[in-house]
Amino acid sequence: MSVVITEQKQHGHMQPRDLARNPMIVYWEMTQACGLACRHCRAEAMLQKHPRELNYTESCALLQQIRAFGDPLPHLILTGGDPLRRPDLYELIDEAVSLGIEVSITPAATQNLTREVIETLRAHRIQSLGLSLDGSNARSHEAVRGVPGCFDWTMNAARYAAELDMPIQVNTLVAAETADDLPAIFDLLLTQRVMRWSLFFLIGVGRGRMLEPVSPERGEDIMRWSLNLARAAPFAMKTTEAPSYRRIALEEMRAHNMPPEAIRSSSVYRGFGIRDGNGIVFVSNTGDICPAGFLPLALGNVRDNPLPEMYRDEPTFRALHDANTFKGKCGECEYRVICGGSRARAFAATGDPLESDPFCPFQPERNKHELFQ
Repeated sequence: MSVVITEQKQHGHMQPRDLARNPMIVYWEMTQACGLACRHCRAEAMLQKHPRELNYTESCALLQQIRAFGDPLPHLILTGGDPLRRPDLYELIDEAVSLGIEVSITPAATQNLTREVIETLRAHRIQSLGLSLDGSNARSHEAVRGVPGCFDWTMNAARYAAELDMPIQVNTLVAAETADDLPAIFDLLLTQRVMRWSLFFLIGVGRGRMLEPVSPERGEDIMRWSLNLARAAPFAMKTTEAPSYRRIALEEMRAHNMPPEAIRSSSVYRGFGIRDGNGIVFVSNTGDICPAGFLPLALGNVRDNPLPEMYRDEPTFRALHDANTFKGKCGECEYRVICGGSRARAFAATGDPLESDPFCPFQPERNKHELFQ
């Protein structure tokens, strides 16, 4: 079953996107090199780059592969490690922009993320900046990030971005170690100029295995709390690796007798159907093609396999596009198309990306049809 969503494009008209053919987002882990030592790092970043990291020529070839998806093009997010560690960063941004690809970046908040750097990123037409904030104060944030001073570096970067009119997304880890601090983090963000706050629910990959996830019941409470906050927050709110947020949102909208057309115009609707490998694809620093950064299942490599062909036709990707291939209660669930469960968490728990998401406590009605498409 292929999901088609409609999105607003810059040239003014609504354009459909078939998520089985054109992803919304390509994440490119430009490098493994990073100066932080985050306790939950998916990339298991290190001080030096990987010896097989894509070089400049190979990186330009990757950008050509992204362009080959055709319209509507995916949005490219440069991540790491720390993409600021790439000496050819600005040349590659310019190459992507010249191909018509919109680019955002998630740099590590180190002392290298200066006002001048953010100004340069803006001059090279970076669309937005992603910053991680895992605590409401230096003690709690740095307990997760592992380097003294990184709380101040993060807050300074947020201030510089606001001064330069650079939109920022703040990413916050949801784990047992951070859950109680979430209301205080929200209050702190109210004092900042933020475009979006994303709550990332821990997946036990990389160094994230050392942290403790919240329970499924606590997770549902946090999702309902964030949904209520989103109604009045001055910034958008979303979740990462918690697609059951969409079920909760749909339940709430229906409880308020919201008609289907109003649901389709709501901010949460844009995420319906998007999940690891369906609307999202990840390319590692060495060129491995994975369904998502938190689903480190290498299905090919851009050195040998064109990214559009892999995303559209590789068997595991094709299965991830179709929620009817999912196993267990995720495959039976009436919300399977709009939600589908976290494929990354299913893979981390079972080794099978098509298995059920163990984080979701919802019990589906067997063989009930999809409730909303």
